[in-house]
Amino acid sequence: MLDEFFSPRSVAVVGVSREEGKVGHYIFDNLLGAGFPGAVYPVNPKAADVHGHVCYPSVADIPDPVDLAIIVVPAGAVSGVIEECGQRGISAVIVISAGFKETGPAGAALEREMLATAAQYGIRILGPNCLGLISTSSSLNASFAPSMPEQGTIAFMSQSGALGTAVLDWAAGEGIGLSRFVSLGNKADVSEVDLVRAWTEDPDTSVVAAYLEAVSDGRAFVEAASALSRTKPIIALKAGGSDAGARAVSSHTGSLAGSEQAYDAAFRKAGVIRARSVLELFDFAVGFARQPLPEGPGLVILTNAGGPAILATDACERSGVGLASLEPETITALREALPAAAALYNPVDVLGDAPPERYEVAGSILAKDPNVRAILVILTPQAMTLAADTARAVVRLSQSSGLPVFASFMGKGAIAEAIPVLRDGLVPQFDFPERAVATLAAMLQHRRQLDAPPTLPPIIEADTQVVREAIDHAQAAGRTFITEQSAARIAAAYGIPVPAGGIAKDLGAARLLAAEVGYPVVLKIASPDILHKSDIGGIRVDIQSEEELDEAYDDIIRSVRARMEDAHIWGVTVQRMLEPGREVIIGVNRDPQFGPLLMFGLGGIYVEVMKDVTFRLCPVTTEEARAMLSEIRGFGLLRGARGQRPADLDAVIDTIVRISALVTDFPEITELDINPLIVADKGAGAVAADIRIGIGG
Repeated sequence: MLDEFFSPRSVAVVGVSREEGKVGHYIFDNLLGAGFPGAVYPVNPKAADVHGHVCYPSVADIPDPVDLAIIVVPAGAVSGVIEECGQRGISAVIVISAGFKETGPAGAALEREMLATAAQYGIRILGPNCLGLISTSSSLNASFAPSMPEQGTIAFMSQSGALGTAVLDWAAGEGIGLSRFVSLGNKADVSEVDLVRAWTEDPDTSVVAAYLEAVSDGRAFVEAASALSRTKPIIALKAGGSDAGARAVSSHTGSLAGSEQAYDAAFRKAGVIRARSVLELFDFAVGFARQPLPEGPGLVILTNAGGPAILATDACERSGVGLASLEPETITALREALPAAAALYNPVDVLGDAPPERYEVAGSILAKDPNVRAILVILTPQAMTLAADTARAVVRLSQSSGLPVFASFMGKGAIAEAIPVLRDGLVPQFDFPERAVATLAAMLQHRRQLDAPPTLPPIIEADTQVVREAIDHAQAAGRTFITEQSAARIAAAYGIPVPAGGIAKDLGAARLLAAEVGYPVVLKIASPDILHKSDIGGIRVDIQSEEELDEAYDDIIRSVRARMEDAHIWGVTVQRMLEPGREVIIGVNRDPQFGPLLMFGLGGIYVEVMKDVTFRLCPVTTEEARAMLSEIRGFGLLRGARGQRPADLDAVIDTIVRISALVTDFPEITELDINPLIVADKGAGAVAADIRIGIGG
């Protein structure tokens, strides 16, 4: 897949230039300088030769087959060149040229024309407006990047060409090898989804890293990344997270579910490890590329200084990296091998005067402990420290132990000779221990993903006809949301309990309904024009008698008329008052890229203030639903805190997967809120006290 881009036998550069400073000049130089073994054909009607290579007037004049064409001509001429490529049977094209949709409507029209021409011949296009690509295993530098990275196993894609050049330069300086580098540009055709699919099967790539500003097809990305992450780690730095200018929404879920939450949920579902900075992106990538995956939690810290070890321990606590509990035999062996003042319990402090031999002996003892799954070696330079020799000891430990080993040699000049030793020995080196811990946390995340058995959402039996009729009726009436009564019927159709009750068109009917369901009751205004009932005094709760009901009924009608005099009022909903319980919210907002995004958190009127929520993409499995509960800060309230009985967590999980099934089955549902879901004690169930459903066309 995409073999012509990464392993071409021959390349044509259309728009090559003999003039230094021109993009076409640098691309041709890079192709030759990288040692590309195949044929390279410069194309320029105004030149006879370039660097001793015969220059052809057009693609049509090249006498031999061409696998890959690189186009560096003005935007208006690109479609014509692609036409020539198609006629010559060239199936892969990199369009370096700018001036397309990134410039406005006229450029967008040129891009559409380019794509239409390519489609006629089955040509795949990378770009336009891109830096190009690099494939180190093919000695191919089809870019105008300033340097060719060393060969490695990290494949890197970037939506920003400028960031890509900076990263390439930095990687070269750090000795970080790449298998592939791709600048995506406008993504008119080849996108991150295509690259993820290609790199899943790429034998030269063991780690995928990506800088993304957006994805072209959210659901396809999740599918492709899920397949990749089952065999290789994929790390993404997602920029452009501001929700400025996002559409206004009426639901609590919509106001809390922005693009960042959708990307977080998508990455989680797909097994993508999210980096929060460029430095973290490559910390993680280097860790995966240079060290084996940990078998599980159990980090031991080996240090010559207490302060940095404390910082590392704190970082472990924050990131959930468990420290190893050392076996008594390990403690005994350390006591016999180390000075009396050494700290023998994790972190293991070999003291500031530690020579390389002391590090090596302690490291070999720790590596034999069955509870140790990874080792972090911290060194701060003292007057007697032999940094380079200690680095050699760390490399030997890495090679002999079979465990992931990380180094944090802190300082600059005093440790300068140690850095290349660690790099050549494939031991990741971090300026500060917190970075090492973050990298190990990412590797443990991938380990958990690999170890987790594949699961599917449960099959939910539902009366879908009830839902279809309710949606059709609302759409026929021109409404964008389902009435409260229909929403309750929809919930019940999917097996979600709702309070007993109904609509009363007048006070007499309200009295009859209240007597039927039993006091105490709740009254709510029933109107197709009112979404947030509490905001206009449209709800009364804990009504204990008919006398209180009469008063509450009049109050509601009067309050609503005063604030929304034009609202169409059907009457008042009368419901049985639910027993007190924990209030949670379950909601869905349909993301334009990734589809339905389900939210869970503490509910009630403070949900938007506390924002104690977590998200998943639908469909949600039972295991995902269970994990959502434990992710909110208020989980202790549900589990039972300070002597309280635990809530019915299974009922919450069941409701989550049923709502997930509902919105998956009916893509017309754009928003949904159950707020609150009243959760009783363990074994007593949960009831959707209020449900609101928004629909689209």
